[in-house]
Amino acid sequence: MKAGSNLEKVINSGQFAVTGELGPPKSADISALREHGETMRNYVDAFNITDNQTAIVRTSSIGVAGALLQMGLEPVVQMTVRDRNRIALQGDLLGAVAMGVKNVLCLSGDHQMFGNEAAAKGVYDIDSMQLLKAFKDIRDEGKFIGGDDLEAPLSVYLGAVANPFADPFEYRVDRLEKKIAAGASFIQTQCIFDLDRFKRWMELVRERGLHKKVAILGGVTPIKSLGAARYMKNFVSGITIPDELIDRLKGAEKKKEEGLKIAIETIQQLKEIEGVAGVHVMAIAWEEVVPDIVERAGLYPRPKLS
Repeated sequence: MKAGSNLEKVINSGQFAVTGELGPPKSADISALREHGETMRNYVDAFNITDNQTAIVRTSSIGVAGALLQMGLEPVVQMTVRDRNRIALQGDLLGAVAMGVKNVLCLSGDHQMFGNEAAAKGVYDIDSMQLLKAFKDIRDEGKFIGGDDLEAPLSVYLGAVANPFADPFEYRVDRLEKKIAAGASFIQTQCIFDLDRFKRWMELVRERGLHKKVAILGGVTPIKSLGAARYMKNFVSGITIPDELIDRLKGAEKKKEEGLKIAIETIQQLKEIEGVAGVHVMAIAWEEVVPDIVERAGLYPRPKLS
């Protein structure tokens, strides 16, 4: 059995975890991604690598993970059920772990109709819950979905996503509970702008004791501009942005700095919410600001665990 991931160790130690996100490019040239990874080195505990996000063709998450491993950085590999059947998913898990990947995030994936290959056939052979359960069974029981035995044990830290802002609100905690039962050890949430709603969700999480069964990492995205905030508010499903936040950006002389302040304040509030184990910083196309955010939020230096 290989040693646990750095992310797992940080979470299990009770430290407030920090992960960052890197989106692979629409080419095989990952030099910019490497630079972003180097910039964020020592500021995050692991790097989430998206899997053809927004259903747009990009360098594979597992391929990018291999490059990060060569750099001495720890990836969290996203794997979606949109594009692969159970044979490919299980094979990719084995390949990723063989390469040195220790964290895998299981999710459905953005529907192909929203991407640059709208005519692509969605596979969805199994759903994200079944994917979690399958990977958990491979790890813990040594069994593939079809019943065959795994020839050698493997270790992998399994995660999933949660969106406290989607409707119906009451179902959000039910779905979280199901993902925990399926095998999720950590959860990364959708971007948090509506802290009041997130706090209500966390109250329901604590009522069921789920915060003691899974590590919840709150999603934080710094907003670059008023236009970006308005776009997310009006056109991005599953994200809620309060009017007061829009007004705050509108009245700010320096929009980018105000966006950073909002992200930092959000992290500071998340640190005070019982049951929040860390943050997942998604600085989309703005990765260079992650070190500044982490420092100003009081989360630097990161813990060094053997």
